Amino acid sequence: MKKLRVAILYGGRSGEHEVSLQSAASVINYLDRDRFEIVPVAIDKQGRWHLNDISLLEGKKSLPVFKNAPKVVLPPNPADTAGGSALIRLGASGEARGIDVVFPVMHGPLCEDGTIQGLLELADLPYVGCGVLASAIAMDKEMAKRVARDAGIPIVPYVSLRHEVWTKEKRQSANSIEEKLGYPVFVKPANLGSSVGVHKVKEPSGLNAALEDAFNYDRKVLVEAAVNAREIELSVLENLEAGADPLVSIPGEIDPAHEFYSYEAKYLDENGAALIIPAKLDPEETKRARDIGRKVFTALECEGMARVDLFLDRTSGEFFFNELNTIPGFTSISMYPKLWEASGISYQELLSKLVDLAISRHEKKKTLVREFRIEK
Repeated sequence: MKKLRVAILYGGRSGEHEVSLQSAASVINYLDRDRFEIVPVAIDKQGRWHLNDISLLEGKKSLPVFKNAPKVVLPPNPADTAGGSALIRLGASGEARGIDVVFPVMHGPLCEDGTIQGLLELADLPYVGCGVLASAIAMDKEMAKRVARDAGIPIVPYVSLRHEVWTKEKRQSANSIEEKLGYPVFVKPANLGSSVGVHKVKEPSGLNAALEDAFNYDRKVLVEAAVNAREIELSVLENLEAGADPLVSIPGEIDPAHEFYSYEAKYLDENGAALIIPAKLDPEETKRARDIGRKVFTALECEGMARVDLFLDRTSGEFFFNELNTIPGFTSISMYPKLWEASGISYQELLSKLVDLAISRHEKKKTLVREFRIEK
């Protein structure tokens, strides 16, 4: 059987560039070589695309981005195909190579916010994960909260601030935050992940510095009430059976050694947090958590995969939706694959299912009519 040629897309112009290098290394190491031929495509921090040599990447825990590698051009030209697969070209007039499916393993803005997904749609390439709409909504934490709230899912109270408003109305904004939320609060960029730019602010005097740092990463920032909560996470997978409910893993729990699950706790301190799988929940709590995970995935119109993060209030026992990640961390010790492994799906099997879902979705889209027809 002819192997499917899978382009692993990693790196990107994002504050989470380095996280992507680790995730992509694991995906490359675990993809089934009996089914797939791997084509590694790196995007450097300047946005240039490079075709990397797979032989130089085997077994690595983090992938390099070789600046002297051949440049890649992905032409958004669905008619320019070879053997039914879309192409990548090496340079403006170089060799063309067919690609059957793209596996984006990138995090943050310009990566999982619908921009890459839109480019791949124009190129008529199947790709793993959520489409443009769900990617864009989930990347913007406020928009995701709005959709979840409208679907009847509880969220933590928050205030949204834009940079232009903050610079003109600092005192009024600070007073509004204190009045509506009180302290402590969490300050976080609206369109970023991996806890980049996130701060816990315990008193009003710390608000300005936290906001100024968060605004380095985004033009919109969320300030959320800090609840005394446990952090519960679930992995969700689209069902290959058409019309069937998405699959939801057993819940896991993050128990950070730091004050909260910061970037340092996630990636710099090997003892920064304990991943508890399964989470210590009773059967009723487990059912509620999984129901919320399924409901959020559906409400945001997700496809392929997502990791849903919840808060469990230690006092009230109520779950709150925190955020949804459409391209979650994919290292071998990341929560998304580990939860599925604990739920009976191995890392390699999970990757194969995601590729199969991407191709299935693309085949269904091919049946759509792209021109207006007058019935006679």
